[in-house]
Amino acid sequence: MSRLYDEIYAVARQIPLGKVATYGQIGMSLDPPCPARTVGWALAALGRTNVHPPVPWHRVVSAQGEVRMGERQRRLLEGEGIAFDAAGRIDLRRFGWDGG
Repeated sequence: MSRLYDEIYAVARQIPLGKVATYGQIGMSLDPPCPARTVGWALAALGRTNVHPPVPWHRVVSAQGEVRMGERQRRLLEGEGIAFDAAGRIDLRRFGWDGG
């Protein structure tokens, strides 16, 4: 696993229960920033790696508030109290993590 992926995972671990962050938000929080797609690749790699402590990958969504990793991700978020609108989107103003 690369140092960049470790940094992405460290940021993702900071997202609190009941909040979400976007791929781009995580990428921009790094120094130097990385593209949103790199964040996506890092999270996808979790299926092939054994990372401790666990990374709450399900709390990372698209800039439109949509899940990209399927129904399991949606169920996990709903289990944390995150609501979806009729179009399947999360209100990022309500549930978005401010990074602080």
